[in-house]
Amino acid sequence: MKKMTVAQSIRARKIARPNAIYSILGTVWKLFMYKKYNVHYTFKTDFRNVEGPFFFISNHASRLDYIFTGIPLLPLKMNYVAGYNEFHRSHLAMVFRLLRVIPKKNFVPDIYTVKEISRVIKSGGGVCLFPEGMSSISGANQPVAIGTGKLLKHHKVPVYYSVIRGGYLTSPKYNLRDRLGHVEVEYDLLFTPEDLQRLSAEEIEETINRAIYHDDYAWNKVHKHRFDIGENGAEDLEDLLFWCPKCGKQHTMATKGNTIFCTACGNGATLSDTYELVPFNEACVIPETQTAWFQMEREMIRREVEREDFALEEEVELGMLPKFELLKNQATSQIVGRGTLRLDRTGLTYTGTKDGEAFSFHIKSRDLPTYGMCTDVSRFYTFYEGEFVEFYPAHRVVEKFFLATEEIHRLNGGAWEDFSFSREKAATY
Repeated sequence: MKKMTVAQSIRARKIARPNAIYSILGTVWKLFMYKKYNVHYTFKTDFRNVEGPFFFISNHASRLDYIFTGIPLLPLKMNYVAGYNEFHRSHLAMVFRLLRVIPKKNFVPDIYTVKEISRVIKSGGGVCLFPEGMSSISGANQPVAIGTGKLLKHHKVPVYYSVIRGGYLTSPKYNLRDRLGHVEVEYDLLFTPEDLQRLSAEEIEETINRAIYHDDYAWNKVHKHRFDIGENGAEDLEDLLFWCPKCGKQHTMATKGNTIFCTACGNGATLSDTYELVPFNEACVIPETQTAWFQMEREMIRREVEREDFALEEEVELGMLPKFELLKNQATSQIVGRGTLRLDRTGLTYTGTKDGEAFSFHIKSRDLPTYGMCTDVSRFYTFYEGEFVEFYPAHRVVEKFFLATEEIHRLNGGAWEDFSFSREKAATY
């Protein structure tokens, strides 16, 4: 009998509703982890004892969101949906199996996921979605993934939601070290079955985007909660804030300790324990928040990609998932080749090697709304013909690839559109 691959084993699962193990693990996490993160929660609608099928959705602030959202809802149990590639990592595979987590190939169609979500809903269970598809990169939301509205409208069951505040500041994307401080989670009802019947899929997605939008940096500029950023709180922040707002040069930003500065012109600031950026002096040009800085970079890239000759090229290592074994030591992929990654107005092209042989592929821009990011901003991934492919660039260019890919997708008429509303007016703090 032919040995089953890890991928085949994952896809062969028929996902059932969570059992008592979910409650046991949740209680353990509540005792040993919840107080550590100083989480506070409120219910505008208390649905902890709800019966019958439902969806629960939330903004995706950090990799700790299953703790922030799930524990306050106990004894309510849900099937969470998580990135397919995470099921290939040895430190997560068993936990995901025990908790009956549903795998999803992010940012590409995944019929298996839709079927397993339907299986749980039809059995009377609840499903938790983080509809952005990936935890926040910038400290604020990205628009929900394509198809979210259609999925909810199809099932027409109640949809509850939460907004996590302080989650990104506790566990930022640019640096994997937790910074303990203050987290708030607020719960409410978002859609009734009648709402879903009445609204179009597009209107449902618009409502979700507005309801769960949150900017951690703007929020804490008002509330000033202190976080334990340590002596190296700005480390690797230049992966996100790679453009100098004073001299306009790219990839000249650097960090040391709790400071970020431009190596070309000296512009810079000190990161405080409330995450404010305090300029070195009056001559420095520093945006009001890190999110504002990030959005200025997006606007800059949007103008760049409008040129027909726009292109990014970078030497990369190519990572893929091993067929018959799980990834060890918290690895996200196994290096199988090296080559050149090129992004232009047509899409993304890899030219190089795989397993010692020539290998190349191209993904059209309309089929590539964005990428996934497994851990920090050192690498990124997508799927080609259903296979997970991860790129390890030689330089700190990951975030520019993200922004340029998203804006090229939209420029070429891709389905994943930016917010229709002003981010600054989207939420009050």
